Amino acid sequence: MTDTPQDYDVHIIGGGLAGSEAAWQLARRGARVRLSEMRGSGEMTPAHQTDGLAELVCSNSFRSDDDTKNAVGLLHHEMRELDSLVMRAGEVARVPAGSAMAVDRDVFSAEVEKALGDHPKVTIVRERIDTLPAAGLTIVATGPLTAQSLAASIVGATGSERLAFFDAIAPIVHRDSIDMSKCWIQSRWNKRTEASNEDGDYINCPMTKDQYEAFVRGLIEGEKTEFKEWEKDTPYFDGCMPIEVMAERGIETLRYGPMKGVGLDNPYDTSEEHPQGRWPYAVVQLRQDNKLGTLWNMVGFQTKLKYGAQVELFRTIPGLENAEFARLGGLHRNTFLNSPQVLDRQLRLKAAPNIRFAGQVTGCEGYVESAAIGLVAGLMTAEELAGRDWRALPATTAMGALLSHITGDAEADTFQPMNVNFGLFPPLHEVKKKQRKEAYTTRAKADLAAWLSEQREAQPA
Repeated sequence: MTDTPQDYDVHIIGGGLAGSEAAWQLARRGARVRLSEMRGSGEMTPAHQTDGLAELVCSNSFRSDDDTKNAVGLLHHEMRELDSLVMRAGEVARVPAGSAMAVDRDVFSAEVEKALGDHPKVTIVRERIDTLPAAGLTIVATGPLTAQSLAASIVGATGSERLAFFDAIAPIVHRDSIDMSKCWIQSRWNKRTEASNEDGDYINCPMTKDQYEAFVRGLIEGEKTEFKEWEKDTPYFDGCMPIEVMAERGIETLRYGPMKGVGLDNPYDTSEEHPQGRWPYAVVQLRQDNKLGTLWNMVGFQTKLKYGAQVELFRTIPGLENAEFARLGGLHRNTFLNSPQVLDRQLRLKAAPNIRFAGQVTGCEGYVESAAIGLVAGLMTAEELAGRDWRALPATTAMGALLSHITGDAEADTFQPMNVNFGLFPPLHEVKKKQRKEAYTTRAKADLAAWLSEQREAQPA
């Protein structure tokens, strides 16, 4: 590539969800964007498997799509209102997942890459960037697996130590290797979407008390991935807690977490009292992972067990005795900035204001949150290019609340990755507790609509 910084308006480093979303928002507002992605240049991360833009490396779920009572569902709504590329591609790649939004990861990545590759304002360059640019508007969206050389440059610019945590990946099972004579398809409480399978969105593998307790012992005793000495004190993020770490917290922990049987009627355990089937003592759920329905991932089964131990233990689960795994669980190290300390309210590096950060490297957690911060970084940069002052998003919106948290509202001394949640929103104490979630979303939608109206009025004719 022989172009120079004068050939583009903004340089985006990182082609994950945040970088791709930022590029889309800028390009559709007329900015020329250079999008640098090191995968495809001969480089790879410990967790990625392809060189596709916006590859999903962990779950295929964008979590709840309920925009009336759920904070992440509200975030979906807000992103759609702002013409999010991630949400556009997500709809094309959508697979059944009850009230959640899940996608075929290959279709999703291909949709994002096509949209950006076809846009005349976007130039995708497969290259590794080793240092922060000294000049020019830049968005760094390299994610939690930032290359060591660039990470060292970031540390040098921030003057503070990087923080880190481990993120675990759940296994994926081939559908035709599951013994459905022991399992059944049902969504908890029979809640499902229009795109659901006939009976529900999850394959349920039931366990008796003895089977469950033996399984928990196997998790605790199984051979684990060993940490290097410098990694041993790195904390986990609770949202991606390895299942064996949860098991170590107590024998009942998993039964009240990813293995709870509440709301699931086992058709293989019926009685006069429970003609539809009794709830199992514990259950392992699998969720469809691709549009074809050939791959299903083990919900909540992020793990750092070694591969051999995973196969041996997971094949003790009823229905998975002959399971074939398209991917086994894994573990990778995530890094993120102490954003409240080093970034300003517009995601700019205090030590170098020409550089913005976006996505998980800022300390937000989750696919949708990462993309949302990329979206906002793109909007902020577009306003800067146009010579207009940035009109802050209302803190009452999901995007505004998340942005406020990572850019100053969180305690810098104890800052850790955060999913969007109603705890980040300005409180509504006058509303009854049972009505607060709906009140939060109603207020957020109204405030976002007003903000969007002000934005349109501020645009030149």
